[in-house]
Amino acid sequence: MQRVAALFLPHWSLDRVRRAERRAPPPERAHPLSPDALGPVQAIAAAEQDAACSVQRGGGWRPGARWARGERDAAIAALPPHQRPPLRELGRRSEAADPVFKRMRPDEGGAMAGGGVVRLPLAGRDAAPSVAASARTTLAPSSPRRRGSIDSSGEDGAATARRMDPRLRGDDGGGRGERRSRARPALADAPDAPRVLSRRIGSRSAVTAACPAAMAAGIRIGMALTQARALVPELRIDPADPDGDHADLERLAHSLARRWSPSVSIAGDDLLLLDLTGVAHLHGGEARMLRRLHALLARTGFASRIAVADTAGSARALARFRASPLLCCPPGEHGAWLAPLPVEALRLESDATALLQRLGVDSIGQLAALPRAPLVRRFGTVIAARLDQALGRIPEPVTPVIPPEPIAVTQRFAEPIATPEAIAHWLGDLVRRLAEALAEAGQGARRIGLVADRVDGVPQRIGIGLARASRDPAHLLRLLARRIDSIEPGYGLDAMTLHLLRSEPLGALPVDERLDAETVPDLAPLIDALATRIGMARLWRMQAVESDVPERSAAALPPLDPPEREAPPMKADDVRRLDRNAPLPPWHPDWPRPIRLLRRPERLDHVLAELPDQPPRRFTWRGERHEVVRADGPERIHGEWWKRAAETHATRDYFRVEDERGRRYWLFRQGDGERGVTGDLSWYLHGLFG
Repeated sequence: MQRVAALFLPHWSLDRVRRAERRAPPPERAHPLSPDALGPVQAIAAAEQDAACSVQRGGGWRPGARWARGERDAAIAALPPHQRPPLRELGRRSEAADPVFKRMRPDEGGAMAGGGVVRLPLAGRDAAPSVAASARTTLAPSSPRRRGSIDSSGEDGAATARRMDPRLRGDDGGGRGERRSRARPALADAPDAPRVLSRRIGSRSAVTAACPAAMAAGIRIGMALTQARALVPELRIDPADPDGDHADLERLAHSLARRWSPSVSIAGDDLLLLDLTGVAHLHGGEARMLRRLHALLARTGFASRIAVADTAGSARALARFRASPLLCCPPGEHGAWLAPLPVEALRLESDATALLQRLGVDSIGQLAALPRAPLVRRFGTVIAARLDQALGRIPEPVTPVIPPEPIAVTQRFAEPIATPEAIAHWLGDLVRRLAEALAEAGQGARRIGLVADRVDGVPQRIGIGLARASRDPAHLLRLLARRIDSIEPGYGLDAMTLHLLRSEPLGALPVDERLDAETVPDLAPLIDALATRIGMARLWRMQAVESDVPERSAAALPPLDPPEREAPPMKADDVRRLDRNAPLPPWHPDWPRPIRLLRRPERLDHVLAELPDQPPRRFTWRGERHEVVRADGPERIHGEWWKRAAETHATRDYFRVEDERGRRYWLFRQGDGERGVTGDLSWYLHGLFG
């Protein structure tokens, strides 16, 4: 008897995003500097004021210095109001306004949701904590989604400072029309905050996936993103990746086909069908197999519901419309188990489902009890066919995935070989056969491994990597021949196998028909030769990234990856054609950066500096004390508040300093020295100059 298991992944897209976030490195904890420790430091700084380094005389000023801002602000204040420059020209920003959509007064009475909420400007949040505290105690939110709407207390500022690590959180979420609200950073970054995925469809952004908390709040799939944000202001939004979801689902199907069942098919964006006929006993029975498979997916971070029935249609319906995570329908009883399920479980069209519900047919049992001839005459053969497929009366065709067969060529020897000449001879034959197999598959090798089986059973392994996909036998043999000396034949080799570990599609290359065209040198052979000696992980090239945060302004790329694709051509009536200015450089030439940027900023100890704008006079790094003789700064860098709400108040003040031995460092203070919400005043070293 046929047995089919339906593996339903209800939150496949969201679980993929959460799993990617868990793979990110954890943020470093920042140790706050207690106020009691500032007293002795300020006293020592006051005693050394005569010998302090003057930033204003030491090489100009940087944006963000208080003494530089005061003179500019005074000049602006002296102008008439109509002559003052706008805020956008001064590099300032205003606070986010309240949501336009207001909720109505509840029927049971009480204050209107969101009414009476006290909002303080940035400058007054630290100066008036009593106002926020009184507002929190006197106002009672009418809905649990409104808690935390007052974001002006010192506790929220401390929480924001704790979340801000020296790396300013290197994740990147959101996109156009998907920026999170800055008014509630604590709720938007909470792990249990409502979360959705959005995708741009035409001229609007729509919700493509939602977590259970968001669904309970009233958000539905297909809802406009603006409506969802107005319904739940603390909503966390991430961009959807349908291509990545399908690719990962296909990889999961291939893995299940190799390990659990030879017949696995993809049935939708979040459903897999496994044929358990004749394989369940290999895993300890159906019940034990379901438990092991469910535990495997849970360990990898994916929620799942698995149902086993006699037909694919019934297993699919039970997995989607039964709340139990594991469900095993006894053989021959799938009809009774399907009877209480709604008619939507048969995968009918929305029009047919609505018409059946208008006629009073809500369950599959009621639909199965109807006479077949009037049903076909009224609705056609689709509903009857779906019902018969679920009940097992007619077969349902499925298309199982076929895992790609690994490409490998093997040569066995009647007598063991041990000389380098014999190994090189047969290695050339293996490379030629591998190149022919790659040509038939239309693939190019990116990574190849050689396994040589010795007589004593100890295999010898060597491998090579290529910067660009290739199936040139001469090039592959040249790279492998350089590694022959690492093979220890011992008493001889019985067999040699060449495995294709990684490949890419490789088609025909374009040929320039001009005879006088300049040939571009191909660097792939040189890169492969260097990688064979020092490893591919030590070869890369840098790409500039548009970001104010130093560690995000550069990214490492493979040495021969193709450059970014050019932007699509604009239409004739596109207003962007009016912009004749050259693109701004990602790295500003007037703000020098160190030659070596540390992977992570390293914390400094025993720092002596005068707040808020003076550079340090001395600091200790890696156990060595440094006396600062020259300094330049500060250069103020704000967090990318338009991308993530946790960086709304994050601030760094960078200084270029030189010690008594002439070594120059690039270090920063976390915080502006005036407001505690911007940072804990800890110091870090971020780079080294030449």
